[in-house]
Amino acid sequence: MGQPPHAQSQDDWWRSAVIYQVYVRSFADGDGDGTGDLAGVRSRLPYLAQLGVDALWFTPWYLSPMKDGGYDVADYRAIDPAFGSLAEAEKLIAEARELGIRTIVDIVPNHVSDQHPWFRAALAGGPERDLFHFRPGRGEHGELPPNDWPSQFAASTEPVWTRLPDGDWYLHLFTPEQPDLNWAHPAVRQEHEDILRFWFERGVEGVRIDSAALLAKDPDLPDFVEGRDPNPFVDRDELHDIYRSWRAVADEYGAVFVGEVWLPDTERFARYLRPDELHTAFNFAFLSCPWDPERLRASIDETLAEHAPIGAPATWVLCNHDVTRTVTRYGRADTGFDFATKAFGTPTDLALGTRRARAAALLSLALPGVVYLYQGEELGLPEVELPADRIQDPMYFRSGGTDPGRDGCRVPLPWVEEAPYAGFGSRGEPWLPQPVGWTSYAVDRQQRTVDSILNLYREAIHLRPVFGDGPLTWLPAPDGVLAFARAEGVTCVVNLADAPADLPAHTHLLLTSGPLDDQGRLPRDTAAWLRTV
Repeated sequence: MGQPPHAQSQDDWWRSAVIYQVYVRSFADGDGDGTGDLAGVRSRLPYLAQLGVDALWFTPWYLSPMKDGGYDVADYRAIDPAFGSLAEAEKLIAEARELGIRTIVDIVPNHVSDQHPWFRAALAGGPERDLFHFRPGRGEHGELPPNDWPSQFAASTEPVWTRLPDGDWYLHLFTPEQPDLNWAHPAVRQEHEDILRFWFERGVEGVRIDSAALLAKDPDLPDFVEGRDPNPFVDRDELHDIYRSWRAVADEYGAVFVGEVWLPDTERFARYLRPDELHTAFNFAFLSCPWDPERLRASIDETLAEHAPIGAPATWVLCNHDVTRTVTRYGRADTGFDFATKAFGTPTDLALGTRRARAAALLSLALPGVVYLYQGEELGLPEVELPADRIQDPMYFRSGGTDPGRDGCRVPLPWVEEAPYAGFGSRGEPWLPQPVGWTSYAVDRQQRTVDSILNLYREAIHLRPVFGDGPLTWLPAPDGVLAFARAEGVTCVVNLADAPADLPAHTHLLLTSGPLDDQGRLPRDTAAWLRTV
């Protein structure tokens, strides 16, 4: 099929790419065992090429006990048998590239699995203990954790230290099955640079860095004090030397990085995007922003402003594998996102949420920079509230059952309306249950429906080049309406007001997220792309 219509040159493709996030376990099941796998992804590559995406970002596909959805890695050079083999991953990378689709893999540098050979050797008392954070406890008999750092899992009150039978404790900012690495040790740095080369040599063209701001720790491991600068384990200055070394490796192969960097300080965020560090970083401010015109415009302006001085492209994402799906979130009274506010039984108007999600798709795809699309968003999938006995996410268990966890956005995709398990797999029940009505979102059904959200995404992705590569210019608009241009004569208008809005003068209506009203006005919660000359 060749390059997607909006692909750029080999060197700068990533600056305005549409990148599709694949959560392998829930994408497509090729062998019928109920778990998504690489064979399933390979079988659906034509679908992804038709969608028009430039690259696929794969969440961890490595050997893992799956205590945290694969983010507990036991071997970075092996594919988990549930997903396939290394040879199959190499075939997938090559076959995708033949279709003009690049591959981005996920690296989890903050921690490994407790089944990783290093940690198993450390537990046996070997010198590998220096590769982690082992400490004696406090208290008269060492019965208290070495410090009081908070867990990185929302709503969790459990300690980030686990005591061993020999009396020592080890650090894990996430689960006990994910011991944190000691990035002050040169062997840790060397190993990760070798891992990068391993995947780049197999055709991978990008790396997403999980929890990118957490690697370095204050060597004294002091207690946590809210607001103290520097933080003992977040955004420490030592990180930048690590990423400069990584960038040198990536530059050898022409590969790119995207960092998962959650920071409120925009100046410190921008440091990660200096020319000799990461190429891009996720824009979580936009992802968590409510469906509100003033807040959205401010988020867009702030994002572009923080990227402008360093020349890095902004990234735009509405949802990912950790976040409540867009259709559900936009159908609630609180349309923002915060891990701390997730709760069971939150009322949702799915019709409203879907209308807004369609408009948000056109908004995000019209913005300058990189767009990330989480699997199933192009199908308008809602968040699923799973029965308690089917939830697997450790967030749920570590919160004592108050946090619904992240499994609701990870329910296996529906592909075929009339097939068992909506065509996700041929035989085995999916690892997470699909709810009643899931087949109504199936790919084949949406392909036959002209105004489906899938067809909206396809058309928008293929039309996206009309906006060019210029900066964003806001245009005069009524209260509650966002209007901007990028290329001369092409405008995006999004109506977040309570009433329909008149469209600006235009010569051609390129695309709308929903029908105009009888008077040719843009209804509320609807977006349009216009040619104005």
